[in-house]
Amino acid sequence: MIGLKIAVAGMKFLYFFIRLFPVRNKVVMISRQSDEPSVDMLLIQKRLEERMPDCRSVILSKKLNGPGYVFHIIRQMYHIATSHTVILDSYCIPICVLNHKKSLTVIQMWHSIGQMKCFGYAMLDMPEGKSHELAEVMRLHRNYDYMLLSSYAYLSDYISGFHARPEQVLQIPLPRADLLSDPAYMARERETFLEENHCDKNKKTILYCPTFRKSAVYDDTGKVNELINGVDFSRYNFVYKPHNVSDLKIDDSRVITVSGSEIGALAAADYVISDYSSIIYEAGICDKTVYLYAYDWEEYRTRRKLYIDLETEVPTIFTGDPEEILSAIREDRFDHDAFRRFTDKYVVMPEPSCTDAIIDLIREF
Repeated sequence: MIGLKIAVAGMKFLYFFIRLFPVRNKVVMISRQSDEPSVDMLLIQKRLEERMPDCRSVILSKKLNGPGYVFHIIRQMYHIATSHTVILDSYCIPICVLNHKKSLTVIQMWHSIGQMKCFGYAMLDMPEGKSHELAEVMRLHRNYDYMLLSSYAYLSDYISGFHARPEQVLQIPLPRADLLSDPAYMARERETFLEENHCDKNKKTILYCPTFRKSAVYDDTGKVNELINGVDFSRYNFVYKPHNVSDLKIDDSRVITVSGSEIGALAAADYVISDYSSIIYEAGICDKTVYLYAYDWEEYRTRRKLYIDLETEVPTIFTGDPEEILSAIREDRFDHDAFRRFTDKYVVMPEPSCTDAIIDLIREF
């Protein structure tokens, strides 16, 4: 912790001088979820160009890895000091630990649609959370002016996770929901995905997209292979979309592994198999059939608290038995109406769009 405290003190010293640069008509978007800009940030950037052509936008997207990240943090500090608005989709070190100009507005839009897992302050000192001491030194989730969520149905969860005040939290889902709810766009994405990944268009497509596990007690590879080996590949394409930071690999020539945005994979999917991932809300927006393969549920829930009761609240199959899921797929058993009601509870779409709602918020500053 002493090293972190020294590093933070050094950042504060350097930022004292960086803050001398003037503020410009600029919005900076910062993420450490990926080395590539997210769909959400690209949509905001495009709409900013259309509605606020005099406003410059900058996207800084880079995973936190290696000592070279220090130079990226300095770059973040410069753009933060010279922008009037910062948009985040995850924790950002300089935003949280430094003192900023009063003219700066910080919007935390987070990186997932809907809510499922406890995070932030609600996870302190748990196996997959941060320690109280680290949260204090790194000022976890401080300095946000607004936090966006997909539905006020889980407002209390955001308040506990971010240590926020209710008036700071606004009901605006991520911009990608605009694409997921557009049938014409999703139809085009489906055709593109099937062609680019050489999928057999005469077969239906099963998409498997599990959550990220920081540690595993179960043999994840073995459990995934149990699922794969039960698939009738004469009838189905099987697509695996790993979490962005997952190292779980499937070494099977019958499986199509894809990276990047999940929108194309969701568009191509006829059936989505997940577990404890908020991707189930995205699948719900585009009206996909969803099943939950919860082979490590008893162990997982001791390490990670969840805000919803997956076993009873999500209206679909929740099981550790892959055959139960594959049987439901063969028989096409799924209650779309019930799942649509579940999705509508946790994702409330604004008019005219999620992206425009964010631009409207920026224009207020």
